[in-house]
Amino acid sequence: MRILVAAIGRLKQGPERELAEHYRKRIQAAGRPLGWREVEIIEIRESRAQDAERRRVEESIALANVIPVDAMVVILDQTGESLDSAALAGLLRQWRADDRAAACFVIGGADGLAPSLFDRAKLRLAFGKATWPHQLVRIMLLEQLYRAATILAGHPYHRA
Repeated sequence: MRILVAAIGRLKQGPERELAEHYRKRIQAAGRPLGWREVEIIEIRESRAQDAERRRVEESIALANVIPVDAMVVILDQTGESLDSAALAGLLRQWRADDRAAACFVIGGADGLAPSLFDRAKLRLAFGKATWPHQLVRIMLLEQLYRAATILAGHPYHRA
């Protein structure tokens, strides 16, 4: 199963990008024995449209174009479900057991996502009720994916 993170915006060079890459590599190494073939981060350029609705639509179209057809789509959304780490690991285990080709985690831009993307989502995932910058959401997501891989592998990283 491929793990994809599709996000609006680029992480600039610096500590956030380094930390995101650190977790991506750790997920890849920990996930390989679990049947996770690759971990890919796809950065989508922010729309330059003047109006918020147009930006939302343009960014959502760009995101939709990178989501594999049969992927399990998870949208990061502050109104979504707050899952604990073990529950997220359980979902990933189930999707792998169901022979899903990919799990795609979608992080929208500042203006949100178009309803068509929400319709494709199998899950809306929240990291609490607070609003987080997309850079931090990406890092928190990558850490949780790494934690899920360690839970599934029986590694002691996750001690709950």
